[in-house]
Formats: sequence, structure tokens, C-alpha cells
Amino acid sequence: MSLAIVHSRAQVGVGAPAVTVETHLANGLPSLTLVGLPEASVKESKDRVRSAIVNSQLNFPTRRITQNLAPADLPKDGGRYDLAIALGILAASGQFPSAALRDVECLGELALSGAIRPVQGVLPAALAAREAGRALVVPCENAEEASLASGLVVIAASNLLELVCHFNEQQRISPFSSNGLILLNRPYPDLSEVQGQQAAKRALLVAAAGAHNLLFSGPPGTGKTLLASRLPGLLPPLDEREALEVAAIQSVASLAPLTHWPQRPFRHPHHSASGAALVGGGSRPQPGEITLAHHGVLFLDELPEFDRKVLEVLREPLESGEIVIARARDKIRFPARFQLVAAMNPCPCGYLGDPSSRCSCSTDQIARYRNKLSGPLLDRIDLHLTVARETTALNPTPQPGDDTAHAAARVAAARERQFKRQGCANAFLDLPGLKAHCKLSTADEHWLETACERLTLSLRAAHRLLKVARTLADLEEVAQIGRGHVAEALQYRPSSQ
Repeated sequence: MSLAIVHSRAQVGVGAPAVTVETHLANGLPSLTLVGLPEASVKESKDRVRSAIVNSQLNFPTRRITQNLAPADLPKDGGRYDLAIALGILAASGQFPSAALRDVECLGELALSGAIRPVQGVLPAALAAREAGRALVVPCENAEEASLASGLVVIAASNLLELVCHFNEQQRISPFSSNGLILLNRPYPDLSEVQGQQAAKRALLVAAAGAHNLLFSGPPGTGKTLLASRLPGLLPPLDEREALEVAAIQSVASLAPLTHWPQRPFRHPHHSASGAALVGGGSRPQPGEITLAHHGVLFLDELPEFDRKVLEVLREPLESGEIVIARARDKIRFPARFQLVAAMNPCPCGYLGDPSSRCSCSTDQIARYRNKLSGPLLDRIDLHLTVARETTALNPTPQPGDDTAHAAARVAAARERQFKRQGCANAFLDLPGLKAHCKLSTADEHWLETACERLTLSLRAAHRLLKVARTLADLEEVAQIGRGHVAEALQYRPSSQ
């Protein structure tokens, strides 16, 4: 009787829970039995593993083989367990010492030839293996991705026979050493390319400085999309933890995590996107657009054209920073700490309030159009700004300091003050933090209460207004929020929501 244990990792959301592949060889009729809640793709691994072992000039034992994928209540799917299953059989049959697998985790799909094929979701598994203090065996194509987990020993193998020789110490595989990530960063479009729109640029600066949500409203062609695309360039660079979280999400979503790494994501879904596309889902839950925009920007153009039910699902993640997808077997949490930027026209034809007087919409049409957006959703957007039409001068004179580099420096300085003071951006302040860091003088507090009553603002809107005022004060490098900051913040709030 022989027993071998191989460590591997499952993929659940953006997490990688541990899976132990236990292999037991016993006397009896030759067979291979897999238990531990394997899905169809895992059950099919029996044939892939058998062919891979035989074609690698190794011995497939003619004994009764039982393999348990523990824990038994965790569903297992995909081909990521092929390598662990094959190594378990080879170790249990004595073709290399089972002790060699004690401090190693394995991921990889096997070809019938014995080659090891890449799998998705390697980075979350690499981070979990690093926490467990084990090395990670991955296909060569996944080695660069796994090496993002600094301090992890990565063993990159191209085929099964090569790996067996490594464990037998016949020909050791050197730990993978990255030559340095090739950062394919796209240059951010510059803010100076936007003609005029000084008020909108100011709102964009405030949104970037405090991580506030922003809504642009105006006629077609006024630069709303152009302005929104400039926001990622104003935001501070991702730190290592944030960059790894973004890369892990892209890895799970089958996106190349090294592409434009470590830039902040900018997601721009079409208005026909379904609820599942926006928040994630499916029989095997995958991250949606709000998770793919984690630590970045989610831009929703033509906001009223989105289905209202789709937009309503944004309300909870805008507050909590995560989305929970419930299934019969489990609840899966995806991170969704994104910054929402939206754009819309003022009416169906788009020209309400335009100097050209081209609007032909009736009052009822305008009301139906605007009613596609609920008050609670609009209440969660900190900055509302109307973008008016500018002149059509082809070569306007740029304003001093009206560029991405200058604006990004101001944003970085404001964010640094916020993190030193409270440990987070102003938009993420909780109620105790709001009371501690957004204090007003007695006179200004009474003035704000009166203004909120006249504008019929909700308590949530008043709190968000205070956070915007705190950001305006940070941009001016002053410790105390003044009435001027509150007055400017009020200009960004529509009344009667």
C-alpha cells in the first residue's frame, strides 16, 4: 500500500483555496477513481494523465488507484489539477521520492504528449503559495505571471518527464528568474488636449484628488468622453499591493496581467451590457466590469441608455467596495473599489439648453429620459457638472498648468495629505472619520444645514458634500474647511434628488 500527497490550488472568485490531492495505490483490478467533488473536466483528466505518463516514457501503475481531492465539499473544475494528479500517481508508485513534494504546490494542464499547458488564475495561487511558504510549479507560459509574487520560488516546467528528473535530482530545474517585467504601459492621453472646459477640468481634478464619483451632462460633442479618458492619468500610481490585486483579477478573467501592468484599469462597457456583464456572474462566476475596474475607473457613457435594473446593481458596490454573487453552493465575493465616471445628454435629442436651440423634445420625453436614473443612484455620485459647448477654434491657446503632469502632481500631493491624516482617500471616509476630519465652524455648519434644506439634499448627499469640501481644502493645502470650499462643493450637487 502506497500513499502520496500533492498540494495544489483551486480558483474561487479571485481567491485560491488549498486543494490536497491524495493518491492511494492498492492491490486489485487496475482502475483509477477520482473522488472529492470533481466536475466533468476534472474527471476527464484520468485519460489525459494516463496518456501523458505513458508518452513521457514513465510507468503507469497497473494497480487500483484512488485519488481524493480534498476538501471534499469544494467543487473542482478545469484542467489545473492534471499535473498534481499525475505527480501523485508517480510519487505513490515510487518513480520519485514523495518527500520531494512536501514543500511544493503544482498547477498545470497536461497534454497527451506529456507537455504542460498553461492555466488561468495563476497569480492568486502564487500569492497564496507564498503565504503558505511553499514553492510553486507552473507551466513555462505562466512563470512570468507567478513571479509577480515577490519572494516566491517558481519552478517552470515544460513537460512531465523534465519535472520527474528534477524531483529525482537527476537534472535540477533552476528557479525561474524574471529578467524584469516588460511594462507595456500605454501613454495616458494628456489633459491639455481637451480644448477649453476649465470648469470640467476643475471637477476632474477634484474627482481625482478625493476619489469621488463624477457625472458629466451636456450636449453631444462637448468633450465628456474626452475628459473621462484623462482621469486615469491624473490618479496616483498603484502601489505594489494594489497592482497585485489588479493583476490577480485580470489573471482570473483570462486577461494578460502583464499587459499595461501596473497601470490603473479604465473600463468602458457598452450601454447594452447586461447585469451579469457589469457585476459578474455565470454558472462559474467570473468578475464583471466593476471588478475589472477595481482600483481604477469605470466609465459609463450614455448613462440613461443603460437598463435601469443594470444600473441599480451599482448602488451597493459603490458603498461597500465589493460585490457578492450568491449561488446555490456558495457566495463569492469580488472586490469592486472603483471610481465611477458617467456621461449623459440632458435630453433624448441631446440639445436641451444648447445655444443653438435645436432641442425638439417635449417635457414628457425629457422627464421619461431623466427618470431612467434613480435618485438613490444619483445620490451616490459626488460631483455633477454640466458641460457646455465651447468655441470651435482649431488652435486654442493652452492655459498655464493645464496639462496632465501638473494636475497629477497636485492630485498626488492632496492624496498624500489624506493618507497621512486618515489613511484613505476622502471619498472612503466612514462616519467617524467624517466627524473627525471634516469639521466646520459653527457658523458654516448652520449655513450648510440651511443650504441642504433649501436644496432638499439627503443626509447621504450632505455627507458626500462634506467629503468634496475636504478635498477642495486639501487641494489648497489648508487644514480647515472654509465656507468657500463648502460653497464650491454645493455647486456640484443637483437639488431635489
